[in-house]
Amino acid sequence: MPHEPRTLMEAVRYFSDPDVALQHMVNLRWPNGVTCPTCGRTDARFIPTRRIWECKEKHAKRQFSAKVGTIFEDSAIPLDKWFVAIWMVANCKNGISSYELARSLGITQKSAWHMNHRIRLAMKLGTIEKMDGEVEADESFIGGLAKNMHPRRRAKAITGTGGAGKTAVLGILQRSRRENPSRIHAHVIPNVQRVTLHAGIRDAVQEGATLYTDRWHGYRQLTGYVHSMIDHAVEYVNGRVHTNGIENFWSLLKRSIKGTYISVEPFHLGRYVDEQVFRFNERNGSDADRFTAALRAVTGKRLTYRELTGNGAIASAA
Repeated sequence: MPHEPRTLMEAVRYFSDPDVALQHMVNLRWPNGVTCPTCGRTDARFIPTRRIWECKEKHAKRQFSAKVGTIFEDSAIPLDKWFVAIWMVANCKNGISSYELARSLGITQKSAWHMNHRIRLAMKLGTIEKMDGEVEADESFIGGLAKNMHPRRRAKAITGTGGAGKTAVLGILQRSRRENPSRIHAHVIPNVQRVTLHAGIRDAVQEGATLYTDRWHGYRQLTGYVHSMIDHAVEYVNGRVHTNGIENFWSLLKRSIKGTYISVEPFHLGRYVDEQVFRFNERNGSDADRFTAALRAVTGKRLTYRELTGNGAIASAA
């Protein structure tokens, strides 16, 4: 068997064999042997003609595939196409649109759009380790430019200045130290008021850390941290006091949204943020490393098309 892929071309060739793709999935998901997703037994019988397993315990879901309990569940798209899609999403710096993904894989745009969002769900950070040391926090607003809107939509969406009509995102970056590169946590927030920003920072940053923000009133009276603020009306850097690291992340996020996705609905925005956070935090690895990191995270997550289109609880919260 050839070595595991290091480039997209190698990945396409490597996973074109269904047995190789299946074995790769099994090795990552069940490194200690195949386990029944329903009862946990480890002695399931493999049925090679269908590439599924049958549990020896008698229950409703005795037969199962490697897709069950993952973002791949109920998808008729084979693993080789899924793996190539994950490779592309994980490694395209500015993301990849569903139209481009559909053309590359030979599937419909609708299917590619669903795939994209399921992959973004896998990339979502789970429970994060609280940040310490030097930390930057900043908020940004994501949305369409008023000048590009139809006059009726502009009149409805833009009712003030600043972030009016846009979606707020809070970003928190732990600066690099020693051999550890900087890492980021970002998520959509309902507003940029003090109670919201304080709660977001306390959830992600250990007390006692050195915190740098701008002078937005929502960051004031934040206790428990060595807190320094920079006044962007006067200067952008004052020694160690700046938010340039998190500003760099905002530029990457907005470049991907404006350049690749063009328009993002607010209730989908969280997953686009998760995608960019994943690539930023995994930026020092190789393409193969990012692919493996994303593939390891597919288990225990599911996003149906019904939920994605707003008819379920997950989509409305995304």
